[in-house]
Amino acid sequence: MTMTEKYKIIAKFVKDISSETPNVDTYLFVKDNISNYSLNIDIKSSALKPKIIQVETTLKYSDKSQNTKKSFFEMVYATVIRINEDFDKKELGKIVLCDVQNEIYPELEKIFLNIMHGSGFPELKFNKKINFEELYKNNQN
Repeated sequence: MTMTEKYKIIAKFVKDISSETPNVDTYLFVKDNISNYSLNIDIKSSALKPKIIQVETTLKYSDKSQNTKKSFFEMVYATVIRINEDFDKKELGKIVLCDVQNEIYPELEKIFLNIMHGSGFPELKFNKKINFEELYKNNQN
């Protein structure tokens, strides 16, 4: 059974997006210190109806240091999927945390980077590709 036979994406959209830089001093500081920022991902899911699940993938790009001058970037991306059969909880978790993420992530990253570029950080790139299989495995332990 292939990924697309296990589930079907029936909707995907940006649910919430935020880019905050309070002033020009902060902007100039962040521009010089953007290398201190790191990308965090959080994935939540909830059943909307039987066999219909909404998956919310949150990307946060933030500075964990004690700097007072910070910008804040966050996007919540919702993906609604229809599960094509009954799966046990573990298999369902793998679909939500790996399969769906692998399918939507390229588009999600593109949207998020467009927002970052439009927010005054045109040179920003995420060099590290996210390995959702690895994240899932590490989460199981």
